[in-house]
Amino acid sequence: MHELSLIRSLLDIVEDYAAKHRFHRVHSLKLSFGQLSCLDAQALEFAFGIQSAGTKAEGAKLIFDIRPARMTCLACKREIEVETWVTTCPLCQGEEVLLTGGTEELKVLEMDVD
Repeated sequence: MHELSLIRSLLDIVEDYAAKHRFHRVHSLKLSFGQLSCLDAQALEFAFGIQSAGTKAEGAKLIFDIRPARMTCLACKREIEVETWVTTCPLCQGEEVLLTGGTEELKVLEMDVD
């Protein structure tokens, strides 16, 4: 479960920002990641609930911006949103496709703090 190590890194970021910007409490964290990044929002929330105990982020709400999976077909020149990675274009059946979105790593977008 790599979500545990990601949340530990996230909490390290929170502590670094708290020291630099002198805030005492985090109310919410807005995070983004790609739909195909193999991250599980429920696992992230579970790990956060456990690991944030006793930190400035204890009790904070996690808000997720899950980026959709997108592919570009070189044959029909269209960008398409897909549910899973496919090797052919669902529109023209072309075989020259590129995955262009949905694999983004976990990022902190916003922190609401006091």
